Amino acid sequence: MRFYGKASEAAAEILQAFRTPGSLPQPLANIFIRRRDDVPCRRWSWRNQLLVELQGYSDARGFRQWQQVGRCVKKGQRAFHILAPVTKKGRDEKTSEEKGVVIGFRAVPVFGLEQTEGLPLPATDPDADGWVESLPLVEVARRWKLQVQVVDGQAAPFLGMYRRGKGIALGVKNLATWTHELLHAADHRLGNLQESGQHWRAETVAELGGAVLLCLLGRQGDADLGGCWRYVQKYASEAGIEPVEACGRVLDRMAGAIALILDTAQQIEQEEMPLFAKRST
Repeated sequence: MRFYGKASEAAAEILQAFRTPGSLPQPLANIFIRRRDDVPCRRWSWRNQLLVELQGYSDARGFRQWQQVGRCVKKGQRAFHILAPVTKKGRDEKTSEEKGVVIGFRAVPVFGLEQTEGLPLPATDPDADGWVESLPLVEVARRWKLQVQVVDGQAAPFLGMYRRGKGIALGVKNLATWTHELLHAADHRLGNLQESGQHWRAETVAELGGAVLLCLLGRQGDADLGGCWRYVQKYASEAGIEPVEACGRVLDRMAGAIALILDTAQQIEQEEMPLFAKRST
């Protein structure tokens, strides 16, 4: 992997900044994404929206809901389930007004967009989609067959999320969050992301690695070193480890993930260059 050494050098400079008191800027403020397209599942509870995300879909609906927009479920597709509340009528003890009272939940079968075929859906949010297209190295995620999408960040229970082997969801317009999740994807692709939950090793690889990657791309201002330090410090403290030591322990693993990302990007560029040259002649 050709970029391994460069990643290690950039990481060493960041770690030196971590060791120097007062050298880190304040964390960048998050700019939350607000989707403006009309997708019914975005009005579901966040538990159900998360179930859709975890299945790797940006849109999911029931069998008849898809028929209403001119699409049908492909033959042989299996539904997954969301939870719908079961209610009964009751009276408010204070006002004596009738109201619905939740007494439980039932499973409702739904299908993801890619499980259907038929008429194209209305145009999505051009601002959100345009921002995704502008992300550095987004073509790497797509080469790995990962779906990159955005969610309404002010309502989401996360700023960014990597769904193992399926995709990346982003709730903020923050390049440090994007590269953090891309690092998770590369770490997973290398077979190193074995931890469950938000483990300090995996999170340090992703956070420090995301900052290093942006520095290598010449985007130091977006690397958010102040935010990176606080993030690593939080997870290291919970594990009883000094932040710089935590970074040192995962340095090789992090550099390998960055090298994979940049090597893949270079491979894509080399494949596209002959096509560009052919069109120019």
